[in-house]
Amino acid sequence: MTPPPLDGLRFAFGTLSVLPVKVTRWDREAARGGMLCAPLVGVALGGLSAAAGLLLLFLGVSELLAAIATVAVPAVLTRGLHLDGLADTADGLGSGKPAEDALRIMKQSDIGPFGVITLVLVLFAQVAALTQVYDGSWARGAVAAVVSATAARLALTLAARTGVPAARPEGLGAAVAGVVPVRGAVLVAAAVTLGAAGAGALFGSYDVVRTVLAVAAAVAAAELLLRHCTRRFGGVTGDVFGGLAETAATATLVILSMSF
Repeated sequence: MTPPPLDGLRFAFGTLSVLPVKVTRWDREAARGGMLCAPLVGVALGGLSAAAGLLLLFLGVSELLAAIATVAVPAVLTRGLHLDGLADTADGLGSGKPAEDALRIMKQSDIGPFGVITLVLVLFAQVAALTQVYDGSWARGAVAAVVSATAARLALTLAARTGVPAARPEGLGAAVAGVVPVRGAVLVAAAVTLGAAGAGALFGSYDVVRTVLAVAAAVAAAELLLRHCTRRFGGVTGDVFGGLAETAATATLVILSMSF
């Protein structure tokens, strides 16, 4: 039998990316391991997106085009899963309907006006922030790509903690809701924060503080959205998880683009 830690890694990479990893177990134990490992998926996707951006910069393209490529790579490597979730969550929240009707709207295949507007603004914000970071330093831009992708998946780990219910009895949200012990979620958050601080230390003490603040902002923004969605929908869904990831990634990039 496959060791549980490997089951968790398979679950994480098999459900949160299109990388060729086969999910061998689909149960609560595997889901727990998978959500605890979610930030590792962020490290991998962030590294690939940073590599794409740096390659274009070295080929002489503008920082704007490099930033667009950096944002595009995670979208491609997740089949737009999180972006689609963000749009559906925006449509559900923006509808103003009761929970049952809002969940039905989110489940529809089309994207409504709230979803379109949210997608445009979030993608613009991510590209603009990365463009500014790349303009200052290609190395800081690469670190920003990795930290933001990792913080985005940390938001998923925290949202899967014990006490957060599922809004539906089926789907990915139901499969992972409440599987992560609070203590485990806190330890993963601490590990990600320390890792981000270590990455910031490559550039000096100022960047240590900035990267830690970026992760803290990501967690705070995602937590606010999580609580709002839990109140509105009665729990989390796969779409909500996608919205949390994109919210956290955007918050991280915005903070890392600031000079203060």
